[in-house]
Amino acid sequence: MIYNEHIYNEALGKIEDKVMAMVGKKLSDFGMISPQRTTENELSDEIIRETNYDIPALQQQVAELVPRLLPEQKRVFDKVLGQIESGNGALFFLDAPGGTGKTFLLNLLLAQVRKDKNIAVAAASSGIAATLLSGGRTAHSVLKLPLNLAQEESPIFNFSKNSARGIMLRQCKLLVWDESTMSHKKAVETLNRTLQDLRSNTDVMGGMVVLLAGDFRQTLPVIQKGTAADEIKACLKSSILWNKVTKFSLTTNMRVHLYNDVNAGNYADTLLKIGDGRLETDAEDCVKLTRDFCNLVQNHSELIPSVYSDLTNNMHEDKRLCERAILAPKNESVNKINSDILSEVGKEITEYLSVDTVVDTEQSTSYPVEFLNSLELLGVPSHKLQLKLGVPVMLLRNLDAPRLCNGTRLRVTHLGRNIIGGTIMTGVGKGENVIIPRIPITSTDLSFQFKRLQFPIKLSFAMTINKAQGQTLQVAGVNLEKPYHWSILRRLIADWKH
Repeated sequence: MIYNEHIYNEALGKIEDKVMAMVGKKLSDFGMISPQRTTENELSDEIIRETNYDIPALQQQVAELVPRLLPEQKRVFDKVLGQIESGNGALFFLDAPGGTGKTFLLNLLLAQVRKDKNIAVAAASSGIAATLLSGGRTAHSVLKLPLNLAQEESPIFNFSKNSARGIMLRQCKLLVWDESTMSHKKAVETLNRTLQDLRSNTDVMGGMVVLLAGDFRQTLPVIQKGTAADEIKACLKSSILWNKVTKFSLTTNMRVHLYNDVNAGNYADTLLKIGDGRLETDAEDCVKLTRDFCNLVQNHSELIPSVYSDLTNNMHEDKRLCERAILAPKNESVNKINSDILSEVGKEITEYLSVDTVVDTEQSTSYPVEFLNSLELLGVPSHKLQLKLGVPVMLLRNLDAPRLCNGTRLRVTHLGRNIIGGTIMTGVGKGENVIIPRIPITSTDLSFQFKRLQFPIKLSFAMTINKAQGQTLQVAGVNLEKPYHWSILRRLIADWKH
């Protein structure tokens, strides 16, 4: 291998990019040498990333799959492409319940634009959803969204007009944003202002064609310590841009269409009725689930074996582990179920304790270590992490997208002192063996900045219903021992078969 300063600098740049994605810090923050970056080099990387596709393969994909589009899909396809060809921008929203072919359509649109050597950017509000899009990345990664976007009065994206990212977005023909319904309305409003500035165009989205997609019946923006009214206020439909959006809907369930599956059709119809508020409720405004809709058990002690039968003998079957999960509304219930299952499987428990600190050292005396250890925060691993070999875990941070994203599930294969080994069970890296390090995770959800050094994973026998967004499950159990509002029950994923 030939060594020179250019290769060395390029390696430093790639390492820093990984570190930035993992912990949001530069190499200089760790006392390392920083790469020498130029706009020209960064622009080259940006353009290569968004144009480095197999053109003949894309042409074949379009030729083979466009004829398979259903009329409602073809209508969206033609309208979006027509708007791009006209040179006029537009803001579209695609309402698509699970199972209606949304991802198929989005990937086909991306292929159509890219086969002509144009830039089409694919973003999603969650790591799992991003892995389902060709060339997909999280919206936070693509647009460099500020972490505390919801708290800022007028948030801005973390790149300048003349940066490589800014120049790439000026050249972009189509921006697809999947699961946009999960994002705060400020994210889309900030995108609009940013594109108007980048492209020196006061039209909506600066004259770019932007296609938002999602399902308001599923996960809305999560507002810390907020009410249902706060979630609605933060959602896209409450945005000043909503009356400028051209709306489309996909309604045909593909399983029913392709396989004439009557049971799947009835199940999908019931889910839609729940999500649309059309299912009959009782005097307390509760939906009564019936045995022809799902199997009912009395408590989570009965629920566990119904989902994980003979788990001890099936712990090393990745396919069986990744295709099933128990879902619950709150982390409290999830943690209890995970703990109960862990105690019943495997042998020796390995325990990992985090190192918790206050970022501002002047405030450290106000917050004892015992208090910091007790904190359970959204997206932050627990202070005490207990694991056994073979158990399924879920990543809580993007480590190496698209293989290792927030939401990726793995089976633990090694429990070392400073590293944890695992086999990826879901997504594009399925079957690969990887190493998970401890990383510093900073939370801004408190009145002070708090940092926890811990492995960014948690057990995933059970997970929250929100965290299940984008997961495909063959067998799912749902713990509704505590009341759960009917309007959110639609989040019970349309990808389940049982």
